[in-house]
Amino acid sequence: MISGAKYFWTKHSQYKMRHYGLSPQRIKRIIRYPARIEEAIVPNLIAVMVPNKKQEIWTMYKLTKTQIKVITAWRYPGKSPARNPIPKEILEEIKSII
Repeated sequence: MISGAKYFWTKHSQYKMRHYGLSPQRIKRIIRYPARIEEAIVPNLIAVMVPNKKQEIWTMYKLTKTQIKVITAWRYPGKSPARNPIPKEILEEIKSII
């Protein structure tokens, strides 16, 4: 997997995608069209999720000036509880970048 002009893939994210059977296209789709957006546990990172049949697929990324740095991706069995949502002003800024 080669990092392009818009996305940068960390080695950890590549390993986790291979482990969980996730493709780069699937991760890009989750980032572009998430069902839920939250603040990540790590400061200054964003966590996005889309539900699947009996699980959720999560991606954690960081916005830089020129790229989206994908930190990790994972499958969560079941339904996770909602946590800190991101304010609407910041969501609009993120959508303008993506």
